[in-house]
Amino acid sequence: MVIPVHDVNPVRRTPYVTYALIAANFVVFLATPGVASSITGESGPAQLCHLQAFLDHWAAVPRELIHGQTPTTVPTGDVGVGPQGVGCLVGPPGYDKSPPVSVLTAMFLHSSWLHLLGNMLFLMIFGNNIEDRLGHIRYVLFYVVCGYAAAYGFAVVNADSGDPLIGASGAIAGVLGAYLVLYPRARVWVLVPFLIFLPLRLPAWIVLGSWFVLQALYSSGTGVSAAGTVAYVAHVVGFLAGMLLAWPLRPGTTPPPEPRGLLWGRRAHPRAP
Repeated sequence: MVIPVHDVNPVRRTPYVTYALIAANFVVFLATPGVASSITGESGPAQLCHLQAFLDHWAAVPRELIHGQTPTTVPTGDVGVGPQGVGCLVGPPGYDKSPPVSVLTAMFLHSSWLHLLGNMLFLMIFGNNIEDRLGHIRYVLFYVVCGYAAAYGFAVVNADSGDPLIGASGAIAGVLGAYLVLYPRARVWVLVPFLIFLPLRLPAWIVLGSWFVLQALYSSGTGVSAAGTVAYVAHVVGFLAGMLLAWPLRPGTTPPPEPRGLLWGRRAHPRAP
């Protein structure tokens, strides 16, 4: 998997929405219970129980999205001791949870610094051009629609799952799908792990196309153990949703400037007239 670091695709307007989304994700992450443990690698029962209660309240749960019913007992955030040892206490929820609204709140929740930073890197690199093409308001709507499509697509495939679904990955996958449709030839600087991190400049269709293929393979269980803990299906659905929404905009999209020089980023050579 290559790591994108920059694209050669200037914008005409400041991507305020992209900046705001990134800032909001960081603020929510820092306010999430147990965030300190993700830095130190240590967590106690109290932190884990508090985090579990927090996620049950604000994360999207496939079973709730499909069946429209929320559980009658949820973790309270308190720690108790039972016959099997220390555990999290459960009780009636002290809040009214709306499964559709939980999809929106789940888009701003992340499980670790690696999860957060990876998502925000992709959003920073590719989101500004999509916002530039759509405009601020339409970009917000596009982002949310892709996030909902990804979450419900994942829920359909995992209708009986009670595991919380969190992260901006589905919405950002939609951004990547739109970028592939609108700017397939834009050059993207990437780092390729080959003994060392080798910098290359590749077309967006290679970078994003290979990313999508990997997500599709992983969603089928290929190359991972039980698909791990990553919602690869949500990535696939979000990406396809972004492609479909961006497709009508292709004819009116100005292509990015063609960079001079060799594909792997050596010093530019003059073009023959």
